[in-house]
Amino acid sequence: MPMDRLQLLLADDDEDDCLFFKEALGELTLASQLTTVYNGEQLMQLLAKTTEKLPDVLFLDLNMPRKSGYECLSEIKSDPKLKQLPVIILSTSFEQAEVDRLCANGAQLCIRKPAEYSQLKGLIQQALTLLTQDSQPTTHTE
Repeated sequence: MPMDRLQLLLADDDEDDCLFFKEALGELTLASQLTTVYNGEQLMQLLAKTTEKLPDVLFLDLNMPRKSGYECLSEIKSDPKLKQLPVIILSTSFEQAEVDRLCANGAQLCIRKPAEYSQLKGLIQQALTLLTQDSQPTTHTE
């Protein structure tokens, strides 16, 4: 049986960014399904309700209302049920110290949101390719 579609989760409060992300993803050759939430509270509620399989990857914006991406990352990585979820940070700006801190806190990758749509498509492709190559399938029975 062929591998299922990649289940992607995007948490970003900017509707235009979400639309661009969805369009860019749609142009890639990877079979995927995207779920979008618009703030950190929605994200954590959705993850708390997930009883079956976690998404294959979470694309997380840092600057969101109600609960920031920083808070969400911290909660995800401190929750035994969620800590295996790969998190890719998407943000408009990064300082190297911030990237180091985010990676130390469990982010797989930090991506600066590009201004150009074509660059976004390439970055998503790169990130997903890296993720699918890097992550050896692991199963945890805890």
